[in-house]
Amino acid sequence: MYYFFVKDFREKYRYFSAKPFDHIQVKFSRWKDIWEKARKKLMLMSRKDLVQEKAFEQVLQETGDQVEILYSGCCSEQRIKVSFFFFLQRQRTKHILLLVGEALLLPISGLAALLPGPNVFFGVLALLVVTHWQALRGINRLAKKNHLFIPTSILKEWEKVIQKKDEGKFGLILEKIAEKYELEHIQKILWK
Repeated sequence: MYYFFVKDFREKYRYFSAKPFDHIQVKFSRWKDIWEKARKKLMLMSRKDLVQEKAFEQVLQETGDQVEILYSGCCSEQRIKVSFFFFLQRQRTKHILLLVGEALLLPISGLAALLPGPNVFFGVLALLVVTHWQALRGINRLAKKNHLFIPTSILKEWEKVIQKKDEGKFGLILEKIAEKYELEHIQKILWK
């Protein structure tokens, strides 16, 4: 499986995988109604962030010591390694802070159980906790693995176009990337 570390149209790095995006599976039949409503609310989270969270989680399934990450090749391998290291550190800090905040809100959301109907607020918060916890575990595992950065010409072309801010070419290049790596929602990840 390929992972990508590429700048989006705002020139901020995005990390995602080529594996199709799937939803979190819950096995509790009693909670099914709450989880379904919560999952729909979670889908309001930006696609860029949700895809990145899932890519971090997918690292947990990797068995080898090395992870292949495609990047543009616009900068040296040493520079991309440093950028990726700091990217992972920022993501780790962000996820720890999110988990602390969510842990503080979780008992308060339990009080909403007194209201009639399913406690969707608790369900959404619990689903966010699970999502961020899995992503944090993936970030920690990813930080310990060896990273093999593979430059690709089509991603280099993408980063050159975003540096020039030539929005007319964004769609065309993203279509080429989507076709080459079978990425359905690449425009939502890197552009819109």
